[in-house]
Amino acid sequence: MSRRIACLIAVALLSWIGVVMADDQPAPFRAGDGKAGKVLVDRDCVGCHAQRFAGDADQMYLRKDRRVRTPAQLLSQVQGCNTELGKGYFPEEEEHIAAYLNLEFYKFKP
Repeated sequence: MSRRIACLIAVALLSWIGVVMADDQPAPFRAGDGKAGKVLVDRDCVGCHAQRFAGDADQMYLRKDRRVRTPAQLLSQVQGCNTELGKGYFPEEEEHIAAYLNLEFYKFKP
């Protein structure tokens, strides 16, 4: 496959992901950008979660006894991690993270 075709495919895929991730979000993080949130989660959250769950970071969100049951709790949990770990996220970055986690794991409706 030529480099040009590979680039075109990558651009099309990223555009499609952006459309999928632009779905309406619940009120607490309606302005969140799931794509931006994914970048932050991959950079700052996955490592810590993987340590807590034997290398499988996704178990943080998939376990039966998870704490988060509402959109407000999801944003609150993100804010708590931000404070606890001293990440210094701005409120809009917390919303981006909550939006991504909602799209990927929680599936709360607006």
